Amino acid sequence: MSTSSDSARQLLRHTLATVAYRGGKALRGAPESFATFAQTANCRTPAKILAHMGDLFDWALSMAKGEAAWRDSEPLAWDSEVTRFFAALKKFDDYLASPEPLHSSADGLFQGPIADALTHIGQLAMLRRLAGCKIKGENYFKAEISTGRVGVDQAAPRREFD
Repeated sequence: MSTSSDSARQLLRHTLATVAYRGGKALRGAPESFATFAQTANCRTPAKILAHMGDLFDWALSMAKGEAAWRDSEPLAWDSEVTRFFAALKKFDDYLASPEPLHSSADGLFQGPIADALTHIGQLAMLRRLAGCKIKGENYFKAEISTGRVGVDQAAPRREFD
């Protein structure tokens, strides 16, 4: 593995830790009713968005392994879907941390599934506000985001605001 591919994998891993931190913030403390909230009849519910995010990281892992496979999952119960999302992140991060070859470009993995997930985290945060269960803003530059920390347990926010 070249130095540039090592640094690309490290950046992908830090980005996954960022997804876990920001995603955790958008999901943490959401009431069960949030899962089915819909602003309009044609809007994806938070549960469908979260299921899609789990699918994105399953897809990313399959591409990294050279076995690209997509599936559209039906949402699980909210808590189970949250667990599935973090498990999918962990599996992908574990693969990136391993010496196994990357069968897809780091650029493609970032611009496809990872960037898409960041968009959906923003959607969930906006839907939290619309559903009446908003989250606080945060200075993410000051956040304690560590490569490899991709589970539900994240560092406490350092600088939040209303």
